[in-house]
Order: sequence, then structure tokens, then C-alpha cells
Amino acid sequence: MRDEPRRGSLLVIFLTVFIDLLGFGMVLPLLPIYADVFAEDPSGWRLGVLMASFSVMQFLFAPLWGRLSDRIGRRPVLIIGLAGSVVFYLLFGVATVMRSLSLLLVARVGAGIAGATIATAQAYIADTTSLEKRSKGMALIGMAFGLGFTFGPLVGFLAVPGGRGEPGPWPGYAAAILSAVALVLAIWKLPESLRPDSRAATARIAHLHEFRQAMSVPSVGLLLAAIFVCIFSFANFETTLSLLIKGSAEAEHGPFHFGWGQVCLTYAYIGLTMTVVQGVLVRRLAGRVPEGRLAGSGALLQVIGFIIVLVATERASAPLLMAALGVITAGAGLMQPNLNSLLSRRSDPEKQGAIMGVGQSVNSMARILGAGLGIPMLKIAITLPYYVCMGLMAAGLLLVVVAARGGRDYRQRDA
Repeated sequence: MRDEPRRGSLLVIFLTVFIDLLGFGMVLPLLPIYADVFAEDPSGWRLGVLMASFSVMQFLFAPLWGRLSDRIGRRPVLIIGLAGSVVFYLLFGVATVMRSLSLLLVARVGAGIAGATIATAQAYIADTTSLEKRSKGMALIGMAFGLGFTFGPLVGFLAVPGGRGEPGPWPGYAAAILSAVALVLAIWKLPESLRPDSRAATARIAHLHEFRQAMSVPSVGLLLAAIFVCIFSFANFETTLSLLIKGSAEAEHGPFHFGWGQVCLTYAYIGLTMTVVQGVLVRRLAGRVPEGRLAGSGALLQVIGFIIVLVATERASAPLLMAALGVITAGAGLMQPNLNSLLSRRSDPEKQGAIMGVGQSVNSMARILGAGLGIPMLKIAITLPYYVCMGLMAAGLLLVVVAARGGRDYRQRDA
């Protein structure tokens, strides 16, 4: 029987993830626009590579960080990741001053490596929560994400005080400062969650071992497939949104022409919606409604939301677009923590770091493809990414339903 979590340790994890994501949230909505200003990119592929680079590194490093945390503990891995975030967000600010797309790419690669420790934070939650309270714990991380994406874009708005004009380096500098605060917080206040007798005795070398280990459980394989399809769809939407609403070169004939400040405020609205759904709705429903049902409801909401996006784009209706964003984000807020909770419940507790790292890698691979293909699709037709999102999320809904009904908790299988 696993010990109940100490409120202090969960609070520190929440604050650590929140401050780290605050830095990420202030950079994300402006990144495609920075690149659009700094370089000519008629095909959209260079920007697609820039957007995908962060997730490529997460795909490669999340299992490594997770496996390392199974050996040496969660705390040191989280501290290393936060230290890397300080360095590479600072480099992001320098790249902005130099107007260098290449240096921006280096900064995003480094930030992706450092940010791949989110799976370790999820494993920390798994270490300190019972199976019955696991979805509540995962929703706590989701709430930290949501708050980071709410206040991050608002801080990013300070880079363009007048709401228009070219943004400066301060989003990168501010992200570095905030990550430094999280680093100090983790060093001084974050206790270790992994018991010494639970740490893996040996180090495994290849990612393939973790993938084979995860896929050996049929329901876990289905969950990973559901995570991949659903996150691919959401990443496709997420990485094209700022160009759609900004009216830049990629969407100069589009219906929306938001200013810099309005772009940041739009992402803040998305983050606030995510926070309310995960911090209030999911945590209230956890334990009362099965995770599979909540995840399936979230996928269905996103299908509906993408249909509304298409209608809003056709009608050039900003209010309808805002309604669509709320529906899509609410769906993602319901779906993501519950899929992570199901993945954790069906995994060996002694290998939580590695398995959650596999889940994060699948998440990252989906983001790689979503980010890399979304912007070129926007070049072909302004609505094409959202038709793809709608179809993929419909397939994701089917996978969620099948995965939820097709497996049991790890403890039940071993009994």
C-alpha cells in the first residue's frame, strides 16, 4: 500500500511545474511569429522544423530522464532539467536580439532536452498517490500546465506593451528568470519521493526496451496509440493557431488579423480554460467517473470544437472562434490527465519513471509530427489542418474507448 502524499511535496511539485511552464507558455504563442519575422520561409518547412525541434528532443530524452529517475531519484532529475531551462531560455532571448533563426533552433533543442523531465514529475505524483487518487494527482500537474499557459502569455504580452510592433527578447529573459526561481524552489523545498528500495538496480541502454516493456501489456499499447493520435491532432491545432489568427505571411488572406497582444491574450484564454477544467472539473469528477469515460468525453468535445473552428474560419467570426477554442481546450483538459492516469494505473509501480517516459516520448513524437506538418498544411489551405485534426480526433475517440474497456490495473493483474 502506497503512502498518501504529503501536501507540502505536492505543492512544491505543482509550483515547480507551474513556474517552468510559465516560461514555456510565454514563449509558445510568439515563437512562430518570431521565426516569421526573422526569415523568409515560403514553404513553411523551416518553421515546422523549429516548432518540432522541442518535441524531437522530448521524444529522445523523456525515457532517458525517466529511467535515470528510477535509478537516482526524481528530485535530482527535476533539478537538472530546471537548470537547463534557465540556460536555454536565456539563449532564446539572446537569439531574439541577434535575430538568428539558427540560434533560436539551438535554444529550442536545449529547452526540449531540459523540458523532457515532465514525465519525471508525473512519476513523482505516481510515487506519492494511491491508485484511487492517481487521476487527481495527474490533474494537479495538468492544472499547473493550465496556469502556466494562462499567465505565461500574459507575461509574454509585456514584450509588446502597445500590443503591436515587433516583440523583443524579454519573453526569453523572463522565462529564464522564472525557471531560476523554480530551480531554487526545487533545491530547497522538494523532497525525494522514490524509496531507496524501489530504485532500479541496473541501467538499460536502449529506448526499445522500454517500448517493448510497455507494449507487452495490450491495454497499455492501446493507450499509447490513443495518446499519439489525440496529441498529434491537438499539436497540429496548437502550432498553427498563432499564424491563423495573426494574419501573417502564412495566412495573409485569412479571416483573422489579431495583433501581437491579442495573440498572447488568446493563449491566456486557452490556458485559463485548461486550468478551470483540470483544476476544478477533473479533480471533482476523479474517483466518481471512470477515467476512460472522462477521456472519451474529452475527445468527443474536441471533435465538436474542430467542426466549430471550420465554421468560424468560413464565416470570419472571431466570437465563434473563441467559442471553438474553449470547447477544444475543455476537451483536452478532460482527456490528457485521464489518459496519463490510466497509463500509470496499468504500469508496474517500480517502473513508473520509465513507462511514463515512454508515454511522454509518444506524446512528443505526436507533437513532432503535428508541429512539423501543421504549418505546411496551412500553406496549402487555411482550413486543411483543422479537417485533419477533426478526423484524427474522431479516430482517437475510438481508440480511447477500446483502450479503456480493454485492460485492468497492474495490481489487479498481479493479484
